[in-house]
Amino acid sequence: MSDKQSPWRSPWIRAWVSMLVIFFLANAVMIYLAVDRNPGLVVEDFYERGQDYEENMLKRQAADPGWIMKLDRPKFVDVGQPASFTLYVEDRSGAPVDVDGVTIYAYRPSGKEHDFSVPAGKVSPGRFQAELTFPLLGVWDILASARLGEAEYHVADRLSAGVK
Repeated sequence: MSDKQSPWRSPWIRAWVSMLVIFFLANAVMIYLAVDRNPGLVVEDFYERGQDYEENMLKRQAADPGWIMKLDRPKFVDVGQPASFTLYVEDRSGAPVDVDGVTIYAYRPSGKEHDFSVPAGKVSPGRFQAELTFPLLGVWDILASARLGEAEYHVADRLSAGVK
């Protein structure tokens, strides 16, 4: 008989091996979730869109009319309840600007399957309003887009639906 004991009888060895196993299992689960539940927030033609980014940005800056765009929204937006969003568009002197159309987009950063857009109706010159109903609790990115001819001008905001 051998007086040598098995290393597995030591609580220190078992603790270290257990921590390593837990570490690798947790990483495997995180990798699986990252691959399986990809939110798809990357655009399909990212290379083509980014290739001329600087040139397009300089064109946009040169074509900027200098409008003052303000998106007015309620302080609290509840899930499943319509909320009124108003976009004010003014020129540098404060006079209302009459644009061709306004669309308000709502993006969910955690996944694109619930993203939606609503066209805003004209209330008065330079003032457009839309009713948005958020289907899920959480963070939403809001983008109000005003069109004048071929050009589009944007103002962005972020809100948490259902969170006071």
